[in-house]
Amino acid sequence: MKTLNTKPQKTALNIALGLALLGTSSFAAQANSITEALTSGKASANLNLRYESVEQDNESKDASALTVRTRLGYTTGSVSGFSATVELEDSRIVLGQGDYTVGPSGYNPGVYSVIADPEHTELDQGYVQYKNDVVTAKVGRQVITMDGHRFIGHVGWRQDRQTFDAASFKVTPNKDLTLQYAYITQRNRIFGQDADFDAKDHLINASYKTSVGTLTGYGYLLEVDNDTDNALDTFGISFAGATKAGDAKIIYRAEYASQTSESATAEYDASYLNLEAGAVFSGITAKLGYEILGSDDGAYGFSTPLATLHKFNGWSDQFLATPTQGLVDTNVSLAGKAFGGGWKIAYHMFDADDAADTGIDDLGSELNVSYAKAFGKHFNAGIKYAAYSAGDVSDTFKKYDTDKLWAWVGVKF
Repeated sequence: MKTLNTKPQKTALNIALGLALLGTSSFAAQANSITEALTSGKASANLNLRYESVEQDNESKDASALTVRTRLGYTTGSVSGFSATVELEDSRIVLGQGDYTVGPSGYNPGVYSVIADPEHTELDQGYVQYKNDVVTAKVGRQVITMDGHRFIGHVGWRQDRQTFDAASFKVTPNKDLTLQYAYITQRNRIFGQDADFDAKDHLINASYKTSVGTLTGYGYLLEVDNDTDNALDTFGISFAGATKAGDAKIIYRAEYASQTSESATAEYDASYLNLEAGAVFSGITAKLGYEILGSDDGAYGFSTPLATLHKFNGWSDQFLATPTQGLVDTNVSLAGKAFGGGWKIAYHMFDADDAADTGIDDLGSELNVSYAKAFGKHFNAGIKYAAYSAGDVSDTFKKYDTDKLWAWVGVKF
């Protein structure tokens, strides 16, 4: 009788068992890595208690708000470049000090002047990230900012900051070149969840650093996804930098953009120009700015709906929406350090880009003053004041003398 040779079978079995053990070991190692990433992440907490008051020469009652914003987050460790972040945000009125209006959220509509800090509880950020030496990619709810917030920002001044449901990509092939793209499906605005917008927005931004400054080109193609014909397409270019001049540093910026706004009934074109020059000397930063948000024959004003608008054109927020006659903002500012904190004084003069047939040319002026200071690594406090003086007024262009005051304390870990 012929004996069956089992050696090949034993060899095959040994190989299979070895591969199975290797796979089990690899799976166990991967599971251990994931467990370690989940448990060895970083938790964060950020609280901001703020008082705000608004006095306006209009029919609305003066407004005041004392609110506290709490933001709690957790970011996991990284596994093969992947990590995850979850961040929750809550804002509450404190001690019943809620005499203000937030129109888009339906809070006290038409009663008081506006303070855009509704009570809310929501997912502020929640995304998965992949990152290596060249590419950073995020999918989920996230903060997106570009170019100093003038077109794309997080509106972080408000208690409910702006985030986006999006897929975003940042590519840095070398230390000088940065390429960015994001596709947004929802704009999570500052007025709580009920006022968020579905969207189909494309953000494209490329910048290149040179020895004398950074050259940036961008295209922001915005569309609210509401079953209507609408589009807001903006293309622009900027150059910003600084150079030494003796003991001083000279700073400069120039930017131009063109915009097309389309709807089912109309199409408008407008342009944007921003020129800025300044100097830093003896710890003082002095700047002179000239910004034009252009008009299309007095019928449409250049729009930046995703910007951190509070940062621009005066802190009293008179021009969150550009008037149809456009806006020319000539401004001067001084900033420096004192008593361990930072101070700033700015003055704006506002004019129409195209008064057209409205006769509205002088759009007013505004004074801004602030002081803020950090106390150690975790605490901060500040005070800020804005005084707007109205210019020409009509039945269609209603602006009122406005005074706003803020005081706040914050803590973060």
